[in-house]
Amino acid sequence: MKLVVLLLLSIFFSSTLLQVTMADPTNVVVPSTCDSKCEARCAKAELKDRCLKYCGICCQQCSCVPSGTYGNKSECPCYRDKLSSKGTPKCP
Repeated sequence: MKLVVLLLLSIFFSSTLLQVTMADPTNVVVPSTCDSKCEARCAKAELKDRCLKYCGICCQQCSCVPSGTYGNKSECPCYRDKLSSKGTPKCP
């Protein structure tokens, strides 16, 4: 029984490590740079204050912001998959 538990734990931790190492290192954002990344992301937004607010929240939680002012969300799956309470995309 203990062997099975140890095997499952090792599989879990190795898959987690694999996900971290396979992440795109050029798109990872340190929380202190969220402001500049979100400023670029929200440059063309109609409601810039709201865009900056939600981009900042998503950046801090996901540690990445997609490039460009629109789209490219596949660069950051966490950012892409966050939903509001209404089921709409949370991150701009």
